Amino acid sequence: MRVRIAQEAARLIAEEGVQDFYVAKRKAAQHLGAPDTRNMPRNSEVEVALEEYQRLFRAEEQVDHLRSLRESAVQAMRFLAAFNPRLVGSVLSGTAGRHADVNLHLFADTPEEISLFLIDSRIPFQASHKRLRFARDEWQEFPSFEFVAGEHAVELVVFPRDGCREAPRSPVNGRPMYRARLAEVEALLV
Repeated sequence: MRVRIAQEAARLIAEEGVQDFYVAKRKAAQHLGAPDTRNMPRNSEVEVALEEYQRLFRAEEQVDHLRSLRESAVQAMRFLAAFNPRLVGSVLSGTAGRHADVNLHLFADTPEEISLFLIDSRIPFQASHKRLRFARDEWQEFPSFEFVAGEHAVELVVFPRDGCREAPRSPVNGRPMYRARLAEVEALLV
Protein backbone atom coordinates (compact mmCIF):
# COMPACT_ATOMS: atom_id res chain seq x y z
CA MET A 1 0.00 0.00 0.00
CA ARG A 2 2.86 2.35 0.81
CA VAL A 3 4.28 2.01 -2.73
CA ARG A 4 0.83 2.45 -4.29
CA ILE A 5 0.25 5.64 -2.28
CA ALA A 6 3.65 6.99 -3.37
CA GLN A 7 2.85 6.23 -7.01
CA GLU A 8 -0.61 7.81 -6.83
CA ALA A 9 0.77 10.87 -5.03
CA ALA A 10 3.37 11.19 -7.80
CA ARG A 11 0.62 11.03 -10.42
CA LEU A 12 -1.34 13.74 -8.59
CA ILE A 13 1.72 15.97 -8.49
CA ALA A 14 2.54 15.38 -12.16
CA GLU A 15 -0.96 15.49 -13.62
CA GLU A 16 -3.05 17.64 -11.32
CA GLY A 17 -0.42 20.09 -10.11
CA VAL A 18 -0.67 19.27 -6.42
CA GLN A 19 2.38 21.02 -4.97
CA ASP A 20 2.32 19.89 -1.35
CA PHE A 21 3.61 16.37 -0.69
CA TYR A 22 1.43 15.93 2.41
CA VAL A 23 -1.72 16.88 0.49
CA ALA A 24 -0.75 14.59 -2.41
CA LYS A 25 -0.20 11.63 -0.05
CA ARG A 26 -3.50 12.20 1.77
CA LYS A 27 -5.41 12.49 -1.53
CA ALA A 28 -3.66 9.40 -2.86
CA ALA A 29 -4.56 7.37 0.23
CA GLN A 30 -8.16 8.50 -0.11
CA HIS A 31 -8.27 7.57 -3.83
CA LEU A 32 -6.92 4.13 -2.97
CA GLY A 33 -9.47 3.54 -0.22
CA ALA A 34 -7.03 3.84 2.67
CA PRO A 35 -7.67 7.32 4.11
CA ASP A 36 -6.86 6.26 7.67
CA THR A 37 -3.57 4.55 6.91
CA ARG A 38 -0.62 5.37 9.11
CA ASN A 39 1.77 3.74 6.69
CA MET A 40 2.35 6.81 4.51
CA PRO A 41 5.40 6.94 2.27
CA ARG A 42 8.14 9.46 2.98
CA ASN A 43 8.38 12.52 0.74
CA SER A 44 11.61 11.15 -0.69
CA GLU A 45 9.72 7.98 -1.74
CA VAL A 46 7.13 10.14 -3.49
CA GLU A 47 9.91 12.05 -5.25
CA VAL A 48 11.42 8.78 -6.53
CA ALA A 49 7.95 7.69 -7.72
CA LEU A 50 7.56 11.08 -9.43
CA GLU A 51 10.86 10.63 -11.28
CA GLU A 52 9.72 7.15 -12.39
CA TYR A 53 6.31 8.47 -13.48
CA GLN A 54 7.89 11.24 -15.54
CA ARG A 55 10.37 8.82 -17.09
CA LEU A 56 7.59 6.39 -18.06
CA PHE A 57 4.80 8.72 -19.14
CA ARG A 58 6.49 12.01 -20.07
CA ALA A 59 10.02 11.16 -21.16
CA GLU A 60 10.46 13.52 -24.13
CA GLU A 61 7.99 16.12 -22.91
CA GLN A 62 9.70 16.22 -19.50
CA VAL A 63 13.14 16.86 -20.97
CA ASP A 64 11.87 19.77 -23.10
CA HIS A 65 9.76 21.23 -20.31
CA LEU A 66 12.59 21.03 -17.78
CA ARG A 67 14.97 22.70 -20.22
CA SER A 68 12.48 25.52 -20.78
CA LEU A 69 12.08 26.03 -17.02
CA ARG A 70 15.83 26.05 -16.48
CA GLU A 71 16.32 28.53 -19.33
CA SER A 72 13.75 30.79 -17.64
CA ALA A 73 15.60 30.35 -14.36
CA VAL A 74 18.88 31.40 -15.98
CA GLN A 75 17.25 34.50 -17.48
CA ALA A 76 15.67 35.44 -14.15
CA MET A 77 18.94 34.83 -12.28
CA ARG A 78 20.84 37.07 -14.70
CA PHE A 79 18.17 39.76 -14.37
CA LEU A 80 18.29 39.55 -10.56
CA ALA A 81 22.08 39.18 -10.33
CA ALA A 82 22.39 42.07 -7.83
CA PHE A 83 20.54 39.93 -5.29
CA ASN A 84 22.79 36.84 -5.52
CA PRO A 85 19.99 34.50 -6.73
CA ARG A 86 20.01 30.76 -6.08
CA LEU A 87 17.76 28.18 -7.76
CA VAL A 88 16.02 25.68 -5.48
CA GLY A 89 13.29 23.09 -5.74
CA SER A 90 11.94 20.86 -8.48
CA VAL A 91 13.42 22.81 -11.40
CA LEU A 92 16.86 22.20 -9.91
CA SER A 93 16.23 18.57 -8.91
CA GLY A 94 14.68 17.74 -12.30
CA THR A 95 11.25 16.67 -11.04
CA ALA A 96 9.40 19.84 -12.13
CA GLY A 97 6.06 19.05 -13.70
CA ARG A 98 3.94 21.19 -15.98
CA HIS A 99 2.54 23.16 -13.04
CA ALA A 100 5.92 23.93 -11.46
CA ASP A 101 7.26 27.41 -10.76
CA VAL A 102 10.86 28.54 -10.95
CA ASN A 103 11.84 29.02 -7.29
CA LEU A 104 14.65 31.44 -6.50
CA HIS A 105 16.15 32.53 -3.19
CA LEU A 106 17.35 36.14 -3.18
CA PHE A 107 19.43 38.00 -0.60
CA ALA A 108 18.89 41.68 0.20
CA ASP A 109 19.17 44.15 3.07
CA THR A 110 15.40 44.69 2.90
CA PRO A 111 12.54 43.12 0.89
CA GLU A 112 11.71 46.62 -0.34
CA GLU A 113 14.87 46.50 -2.45
CA ILE A 114 13.35 43.66 -4.45
CA SER A 115 9.92 45.26 -4.80
CA LEU A 116 11.45 48.57 -5.92
CA PHE A 117 13.67 46.75 -8.41
CA LEU A 118 10.65 44.98 -9.89
CA ILE A 119 8.61 48.21 -9.98
CA ASP A 120 11.47 50.12 -11.63
CA SER A 121 11.77 47.31 -14.17
CA ARG A 122 8.00 47.50 -14.84
CA ILE A 123 7.40 43.90 -13.86
CA PRO A 124 3.95 43.24 -12.41
CA PHE A 125 4.18 41.04 -9.33
CA GLN A 126 2.26 39.72 -6.37
CA ALA A 127 3.75 40.05 -2.92
CA SER A 128 3.14 37.52 -0.17
CA HIS A 129 5.01 35.48 2.42
CA LYS A 130 6.51 32.01 2.38
CA ARG A 131 6.78 29.90 5.50
CA LEU A 132 9.91 27.74 5.60
CA ARG A 133 11.27 25.22 8.10
CA PHE A 134 14.79 25.58 9.49
CA ALA A 135 14.80 22.98 12.26
CA ARG A 136 12.41 20.31 13.45
CA ASP A 137 10.05 22.78 15.10
CA GLU A 138 11.46 26.08 13.84
CA TRP A 139 9.52 27.84 11.10
CA GLN A 140 10.15 31.32 9.75
CA GLU A 141 8.22 33.53 7.36
CA PHE A 142 9.96 35.35 4.54
CA PRO A 143 8.69 37.91 2.04
CA SER A 144 8.08 36.50 -1.41
CA PHE A 145 7.24 37.89 -4.82
CA GLU A 146 5.68 36.13 -7.77
CA PHE A 147 5.67 37.17 -11.41
CA VAL A 148 5.42 35.59 -14.83
CA ALA A 149 8.44 35.52 -17.11
CA GLY A 150 7.47 34.36 -20.58
CA GLU A 151 5.43 31.25 -20.04
CA HIS A 152 6.68 30.36 -16.56
CA ALA A 153 5.83 31.62 -13.09
CA VAL A 154 8.77 32.71 -10.96
CA GLU A 155 8.67 32.78 -7.16
CA LEU A 156 11.27 34.85 -5.32
CA VAL A 157 11.81 34.31 -1.59
CA VAL A 158 13.81 37.09 0.04
CA PHE A 159 16.32 36.31 2.77
CA PRO A 160 18.56 38.72 4.69
CA ARG A 161 21.85 39.49 2.95
CA ASP A 162 23.70 37.00 5.21
CA GLY A 163 20.92 34.39 4.82
CA CYS A 164 22.89 32.28 2.36
CA ARG A 165 24.80 30.75 5.26
CA GLU A 166 21.86 28.65 6.45
CA ALA A 167 19.38 27.19 3.99
CA PRO A 168 15.86 26.20 4.99
CA ARG A 169 15.02 22.50 5.14
CA SER A 170 13.87 20.70 2.03
CA PRO A 171 10.25 19.51 2.17
CA VAL A 172 11.42 16.33 0.41
CA ASN A 173 14.18 15.02 2.68
CA GLY A 174 14.38 17.44 5.63
CA ARG A 175 18.03 18.33 4.91
CA PRO A 176 19.13 21.88 4.12
CA MET A 177 17.99 22.83 0.61
CA TYR A 178 20.60 22.81 -2.06
CA ARG A 179 20.84 26.29 -3.60
CA ALA A 180 22.42 26.42 -7.07
CA ARG A 181 24.31 29.46 -8.33
CA LEU A 182 23.88 30.76 -11.88
CA ALA A 183 26.94 28.92 -13.23
CA GLU A 184 25.62 25.61 -11.88
CA VAL A 185 22.23 26.15 -13.53
CA GLU A 186 23.87 27.14 -16.81
CA ALA A 187 25.89 23.91 -16.66
CA LEU A 188 22.62 21.92 -16.49
CA LEU A 189 21.70 23.33 -19.91
CA VAL A 190 24.84 22.13 -21.68
